[in-house]
Amino acid sequence: MTLQFGTDGVRGVANVDLSPELVVAFGRAVVRALGSDRRYLVGRDTRRSGTLIEVALSAGICSEGGTVESAGVIPTPGLAYLAQTLDTPAVMISASHNPFPDNGLKLFAAGGRKIPDAAEREIEAGLLAILEHGPGDGVPVAGAVGVATRMSGGTERYVAHLGASIGGRSLDGLRVVLDCGHGAAFEVAPEALRALGATVEVLNAVPDGSNINAGCGSTHPEGVQRAVVELGFDAGLAFDGDADRVVAVDEQGRLIDGDHILAICALDLRDRGLLRRDTVVTTVMANLGFRRAMADRGIRVVETPVGDRSVLAAMETDDAVLGGEQSGHVIFSELATTGDGTLTGIQLLDVLHRTGSRLSELAAVMTVFPQVLRNVRVADRGALDSARGFWAAVEACGSELGDDGRILVRPSGTEPVVRIMVEAAEPGVAAAVAKRLETVLLAELG
Repeated sequence: MTLQFGTDGVRGVANVDLSPELVVAFGRAVVRALGSDRRYLVGRDTRRSGTLIEVALSAGICSEGGTVESAGVIPTPGLAYLAQTLDTPAVMISASHNPFPDNGLKLFAAGGRKIPDAAEREIEAGLLAILEHGPGDGVPVAGAVGVATRMSGGTERYVAHLGASIGGRSLDGLRVVLDCGHGAAFEVAPEALRALGATVEVLNAVPDGSNINAGCGSTHPEGVQRAVVELGFDAGLAFDGDADRVVAVDEQGRLIDGDHILAICALDLRDRGLLRRDTVVTTVMANLGFRRAMADRGIRVVETPVGDRSVLAAMETDDAVLGGEQSGHVIFSELATTGDGTLTGIQLLDVLHRTGSRLSELAAVMTVFPQVLRNVRVADRGALDSARGFWAAVEACGSELGDDGRILVRPSGTEPVVRIMVEAAEPGVAAAVAKRLETVLLAELG
């Protein structure tokens, strides 16, 4: 067994897929790829397995001569910020929004950006070699081995950075419910918003190692929706386990997803002359309503495959300052090197505070098209390209929808599943088209 990078690092069941032995070897491979003459920052979310994996990872890094500084529990973007400002590589131990038995490893290069594909392939090859042949000759001994220490002041620096992100303004008078999902933001997010003057009610901020993402946070925002209405607050924010994404809730308890957040912030930046090239980057999953709202206001939309890595690459190519995903993973490139749920929430609340608007009024900038997603389990997703009858049906359905709808088909990267997404002006139409395409696909691929 070995470890392979997916769309967002390495993930698996802790102590099974991510066994201590594998993680030690992984730490060795990381140092061999990125260099031993440097320190490595390590952070983790609140999962019970986090300390087990941190110890194994640190042992692997130290055994190759690297030095480890542990930032403890910290959001992924917080660790990325420290990697940026300290110009050192970092490894985040987290499985993001996955349930607590899972865990994962996310790597950042010195400078705070996720490591490039070439470095991932080098680490995979190095890991395989270590597992097959052992560490080999010439490993550090005695005074050449690395040491592991605890970092002090890391989260405080990150909280200060969050507060500075709105340029000296405050959030005085705003009343906000935070759902921390029992995850990595359970301390820093409330602290940052309170320091900016907001009145904060906090939900799900008592992690016990097993309750991360459990019926709460960005994947289960029902609790924060109820709380905002019951308390009569202005807004709510819900984070995932490592707090690199956020969804919001307006004063009426309605969900404000990543598409809405991108639309609101894009227009605000454009109105203040800060949206370079009047461009925003998003993925193929962005709602048709978002695209129309941007087009109607003269903002160019650059579309990428799913994944924050693709979004960031397009932002760099097009010199864009804003990009993100419907899931709430939003990147403000002049403020962060990766998606940051707490920072994104603060930017959204800053718009709310400056304009004196209600969040529901700001969100009305776009009309959401009903979207139906079907995950169709097939015998061989690799045969999708040759399924001529299915693609003929896709073309026919697309013609029927015209400008009032959209069809997106893509195979899963990890499961024997083909994802069919249909948008249309009417929910019934979207559901009917999705069902029709699912039937044709199953007939061809089984």
